[in-house]
Amino acid sequence: MPVHDFGIRHIDLHGHHVSYRMAGEGPAIVLLHGVTGSSTTWREVMPALAEHHTVLAPDLLGHGESAKPRGDYSLGAFASGVRDLMVALGIERATVVGHSLGGGIALQFAYQFPQRCERLVLVSSGGLGKEVSILLRAVSLPGAELVMPIILHRAIPDLLEAITATLGRGRLRMGVRGREIWRSYRGLTEVRGRMAFIHTIRSVVDVSGQRVSARDRLYLAGGVPTLIIWGDQDRIIPVEHAYAAHELMPGSELVVVPGAGHFVPFEAPEAFLEALEGFLDSSEPSHTTEEGFRDLLLEHGS
Repeated sequence: MPVHDFGIRHIDLHGHHVSYRMAGEGPAIVLLHGVTGSSTTWREVMPALAEHHTVLAPDLLGHGESAKPRGDYSLGAFASGVRDLMVALGIERATVVGHSLGGGIALQFAYQFPQRCERLVLVSSGGLGKEVSILLRAVSLPGAELVMPIILHRAIPDLLEAITATLGRGRLRMGVRGREIWRSYRGLTEVRGRMAFIHTIRSVVDVSGQRVSARDRLYLAGGVPTLIIWGDQDRIIPVEHAYAAHELMPGSELVVVPGAGHFVPFEAPEAFLEALEGFLDSSEPSHTTEEGFRDLLLEHGS
């Protein structure tokens, strides 16, 4: 099995520093992480996918090692940024896989650039219902930017890191879910990362829950092979959203992973890969045209 180099790479787009990981050869797969995440969300599954595909995993603007400007953190802006990165790297079309916020971006990408989306994979996706964790709703409240620095004071992560190191010496390990949450937590202690997080959350969530929904436009994905993957123990976005989306998307496939929470790609990488690779093998890439997209719009509106 060849060893693929998924080391971080960098490119400047529109004057902003964008980081990404890319390796492998074959049909392209674009992996989009969730809020506070980064390309490392996919570290457990990228090597296997790169055996037969070109795998691209960006750090979305405001996340990971990418720039964190004061700017537009809407789903549309993220989708355009993904398109621009693909163009810059010579990737014309791809299967787009999105986790959490990345799922909402994947849906928006398929809507804005249907000719570039061969397949759609939604993993614990945002944008499919109102319900969401109370913590994310709290971030949308006025004044959250004043409270978060207190909660995320640097002394707290340093203390917890020391405790974790002690547990490690005692042969007790933080679970994989805890490690990813910890990595996200560390990123929020930096001012620009914290503000990007707040702006991103407020673009899609308010105090009552998710305020951006793709449900009224899911019919547009009717011609795009779609896979929905969810953990049945998800406490961030409930699994009921998966069942509702599956019903609204005739022909879609649904895989619910027993015992997994919100972070399926690294909580249950084997189950994730089995579902994704099976889907890739059994489905043909979409070839949406402008005329076909127009027909879908007019048919639904009539």
